[in-house]
Amino acid sequence: MIDMKDVWKTYPNGVMALNGIDVSIGKGEFVYVVGPSGAGKSTFIKMMYREEKASKGTISINGVNLTAIKEKQIPYVRRNIGVVFQDFKLLPKLTVFENVAFALEVIEETPSKIKRLVMEVLDIVKLKNKARFYPDELSGGEQQRVAIARAIVNNPDVLIADEPTGNLDPETSWDIMELLETINNRGTTIVMATHNKEIVDSSRKRVIAIEGGRIVRDEVRGNYGYER
Repeated sequence: MIDMKDVWKTYPNGVMALNGIDVSIGKGEFVYVVGPSGAGKSTFIKMMYREEKASKGTISINGVNLTAIKEKQIPYVRRNIGVVFQDFKLLPKLTVFENVAFALEVIEETPSKIKRLVMEVLDIVKLKNKARFYPDELSGGEQQRVAIARAIVNNPDVLIADEPTGNLDPETSWDIMELLETINNRGTTIVMATHNKEIVDSSRKRVIAIEGGRIVRDEVRGNYGYER
């Protein structure tokens, strides 16, 4: 599913963010990526949807080598990769329905299919009754649910979540994690970077810890392993 082999990343300013990463993530896994601030987690995550390109090594998702594809091919690869951010990144002048539909419009789905898929996914995230609302009319948790709906509306193989609970209160964070569990149980591979010790420790899922650009720990049923 996701394979990284001898992956290095050095930024133009000389900062080495990743240092010889080797890792494989299988279909249907739920993996937490943890580590101190500045450890390389965000770079590691961004490599998976080609927001950043490796300086050396190979990164493959479903057999497609992300380090070898041309820039014009990136949007097509991303059709199978959903991404959720800490700050939601919703379009403020579009309704909930329109925000989610946008992900399908850019790949030129038919209007009838867009309507069906959007309403189906809003049902999954329990926001079907707020399809006509605008982002500023929603709570933070609801906005993140919209962002998740947008990320999964075209049924991607992989969902990348970069600190998805970072701006949410504890109760809402657990609601979002319950939703991500539901999505994972439908077969979607989830890779989630987080600083949330309580969530990681209670879930007992695979944990990859990154420090200084290297993987220092990879445990099947791991814990957070750091003091907050």
